[in-house]
Amino acid sequence: MKSEFRNWSGIRIFLAVVRAGSTLAAARQLGMAQPTVARRIEALEHELGVTLFERDTRGFHPTEMARALLPKAEEIETATTRFAQTIEALTSTRPIRITAYTGNFSPRVATIFSEFSVLRPDVSFEFLPSVEVLDLAAGEADIALRLTRNLPDPELICRKISTARYALYGSRTYAEKHGLPVSTEDLVNHAFVSFLREGVPSAFHDWLIRHVEPDQIRQTYSEIDLMHAAIRSGHGLGIMNVKLVESDDTLIQCFAPLEEMNSEHMMLIAPEAYRRPEVKAFTKFFAPRYAAVFRSPPPMK
Repeated sequence: MKSEFRNWSGIRIFLAVVRAGSTLAAARQLGMAQPTVARRIEALEHELGVTLFERDTRGFHPTEMARALLPKAEEIETATTRFAQTIEALTSTRPIRITAYTGNFSPRVATIFSEFSVLRPDVSFEFLPSVEVLDLAAGEADIALRLTRNLPDPELICRKISTARYALYGSRTYAEKHGLPVSTEDLVNHAFVSFLREGVPSAFHDWLIRHVEPDQIRQTYSEIDLMHAAIRSGHGLGIMNVKLVESDDTLIQCFAPLEEMNSEHMMLIAPEAYRRPEVKAFTKFFAPRYAAVFRSPPPMK
């Protein structure tokens, strides 16, 4: 063999003829014309400088040389198949996994997903509602809609959505019974509910600890939705996201938002996920529309 062997497609035809026993039968399996298969075998023998088959009226019979090469040819076949499977896995459309607090998946946000699905019906989504911080770099999710006061991992692709603001709220039921404070200096004699969960930033609880006595915190929840329910039920005052509750007329904002509680609302994308065409297309479509939800007023009732 005078030059480096490059005829990988010839290996496929060689294996087909060995297994089928003739160029005619191999041609049927390969979907090729019989003369083409015969020419390709002759070309492969010429390139290798060996005789691979003895020909007679009963078909093609592998020579001793062909039988010696057969295991290596099958190794190439296996490697080629695995290579093709890997390419398919890397390029095929997979569900986009998105993690966020449940409240972020509001009806207005769900509409954006629906609009994208009309344009790209081949793309599906897997929603991972959680207040816990999933590790995008480790592949726990592809995209995170996250509120943070800390700089995100510089390796992540970041889109700023808005600045999230928080305020102290009480229900109308609570206000009728106890009134509402008008400033941070007016928190005495009020009851509070809080949120505290291992692995999740404790900003709400930390703020209350700094501003009220421990015995004023009557209930502490590890599920933020349960804390919201307790506030709405009148069990105490609590801190809530201004934007997420702005259309809830069962709640009353006690006083101006707590500026020290402001958080950056981020859309974070794992670099590995962003290399996928469907993730890049979704990000370009979703980010400006999602940001618009947090700039616009709530819909009229």
